[in-house]
Amino acid sequence: MDRARIVEQNFLRRTAAGDLPPGRAPAGILTDKAAVEVFHAQCLSRALDLQSREMQAAGEGFYTIGSSGHEGIAAVAAALRPTDPAFLHYRDGAFQIARAMQVPGQSMAWDMLLSFACSRDDPISGGRHKVLGSKALNIPPQTSTIASHLPKALGAAYSIGAARRHRPEHVSYPDDAIVVCSFGDASANHSTAQGAFNAAQWTSYQSTPLPLLFVCEDNGIGISTETPKGWIEATFQNRPGLKYFACDGLDIFDTFRVAYEAADYVRRRRKPAFLHIQTVRLYGHAGADVATTYLPKAAVEADEANDPLLHSVRLLAARGALDAQAARKVYAGTRARVARIAAEVVTRPRLKTASDVMASLIPPTRTSHPTNAASDADRSVVLGPAAKAQEGPQPMSRLLNWALSDLMLEHREVMLMGEDVGRKGGVYGVTQKLQKRFGSDRVIDTLLDEQSILGLAIGMAHNGFIPIPEIQFLAYLHNAEDQLRGEAATLPFFSNGQFTNPMVVRIAGLGYQRGFGGHFHNDNSVAVLRDIPGLILACPSNGRDAVRMLREAVRLAREEQRIVAFLEPIALYPMRDLLEDGDDGWMNQYPAAGERIETGEVGTHGSGTDLAIVTFGNGTYLARQAQADLKSDGIDARVIDLRWLSPLPEAGLLQALAECDRALIVDETRRTGGLSEALFALLTEKTDLHLNRVTAEDSFIATGPAYGATLPSREGIVDAAKAMVA
Repeated sequence: MDRARIVEQNFLRRTAAGDLPPGRAPAGILTDKAAVEVFHAQCLSRALDLQSREMQAAGEGFYTIGSSGHEGIAAVAAALRPTDPAFLHYRDGAFQIARAMQVPGQSMAWDMLLSFACSRDDPISGGRHKVLGSKALNIPPQTSTIASHLPKALGAAYSIGAARRHRPEHVSYPDDAIVVCSFGDASANHSTAQGAFNAAQWTSYQSTPLPLLFVCEDNGIGISTETPKGWIEATFQNRPGLKYFACDGLDIFDTFRVAYEAADYVRRRRKPAFLHIQTVRLYGHAGADVATTYLPKAAVEADEANDPLLHSVRLLAARGALDAQAARKVYAGTRARVARIAAEVVTRPRLKTASDVMASLIPPTRTSHPTNAASDADRSVVLGPAAKAQEGPQPMSRLLNWALSDLMLEHREVMLMGEDVGRKGGVYGVTQKLQKRFGSDRVIDTLLDEQSILGLAIGMAHNGFIPIPEIQFLAYLHNAEDQLRGEAATLPFFSNGQFTNPMVVRIAGLGYQRGFGGHFHNDNSVAVLRDIPGLILACPSNGRDAVRMLREAVRLAREEQRIVAFLEPIALYPMRDLLEDGDDGWMNQYPAAGERIETGEVGTHGSGTDLAIVTFGNGTYLARQAQADLKSDGIDARVIDLRWLSPLPEAGLLQALAECDRALIVDETRRTGGLSEALFALLTEKTDLHLNRVTAEDSFIATGPAYGATLPSREGIVDAAKAMVA
């Protein structure tokens, strides 16, 4: 028999007979009126779970993870303010419902049933997914992620203190807000969660404000793997910098009291806390999962006997707030109301076309002041002698440094963060002196954890900042790539454009470093970035372009709320010469204020029609050298620098190729999965060009004399070009 039906029958039978589970008498500061409201939220959460199962059985509902057994979280919501941003566990339907009761005009039965039915009228995701979330309730949508929302919750908490010092134009959170972040006991073991706990403790230990309340809902099992008894308490009870609180999630009075104490501690002390709530899980994990296939029936029945709704009925009756018969009427009335609404909801329209689904991939634009009006005097004071140096040509690393300075002067909400970006100024000096110029709270030296770096950026972007996190090497991104794919890029998609986290992620990468690092410091794999929907990938090849593209990247983040990955070729940071020693052919003067390169705008060098060389990054540098060699052999080639790698600058590229009938693609990423595959497909579909390619081998990169053995070379480009022309 369906365990959900058994649980409901048990509730109705036991409340009618007065057969309620034993427990402590109600005690604490939760008022009778508020306690009854919490019970109403619990009943609605349970009714929605049951209705969802019935909708799925009828083919009118879709995959969902229920909240049954976790309804005690409603008391936590009651202990918080609706202005406290909440990053929720997927079992926290009761939290959202209880919070909605604090905000006029909210109808969670309608809203959540629309989500269950994947109706395009769903007010949070527009029918794209069953997610908890609400703009009005300060609950960003979460899918069924495992702990990946914890790093950004930490970033959001950090942003509250930062916003007091540097007010963003589009600030979202009150100065006295705290951030709540909930998750399950199994998720607490995930490396992402452990990184977030450690980062919170690391921050708290240094007395940096971090108003963050972690809420662990401990039902003792993760799908089918049981959590060792006492594990959460043992591992979190005595962590430095993280205050531990514990309560019984079956007792709404105890839960409210402890949650209120924990929230008050976080709000007053501006320090993180860990709230441990004991719960039960009813039915199974999700969908068709049946708990009795991997748990003894006696264990399943023991949890069912501890149904939190039964405990709430006992507590309310003992308090004199609501007797058992009245509680049964609340439950029955809620079930009937939900069924009526569901009958209407399933008639509402759903998404049908690809364009319907994709409409929220790109966030909406917003009105932003063009500048915070940094004056020439401000620049002179901040830059000092560097202002004079801008009159002459410089390498890419120095030009980027000046561009970051100007952007931080112009926009107070621009924040830099990453490993060694402050005191050291970055491994390659790109952020040198920026911390001295702008302070350690705007140029943040983080701990060595890429997930925390990106989470910090995502969370700060939630509160109106424009973060520019740095990933020290491209290879290090792979430790944390899900923060971009699973969290940052999905936010506008799953919120129908209501929530965004715009930012510019600076990544030092690609190959050609002569004596440093091997594949950990020379990584030419960008496929992981190119296939994230909605993300823009930029890759400048020279200092002048780098400045103008970085300005555009920040504009895209500020005004269009986009996520931009800005890939900087390490080997070209210090590059000075192009064709021979001392020619300064790869040096540039700092571009005038306001100069930008828009997305889709390619660079063209030369006007030759014998051959077009299509490339980017280090490939542009090598192709320019090859272009000179080919010229001496009577072959007049043009070099087309893509600049923007995702989405590909299709129109600009086709226009630049219009006078040519041959195109050689030079791609420093790998032959398999690299950019050349997409370019070949595009040019085959759109042109009649004769095509060939020079790519990197499907290999990692070596250290030492063989640093370039697997990568395209000047000589290899020349040979391939000659063969094509011949």
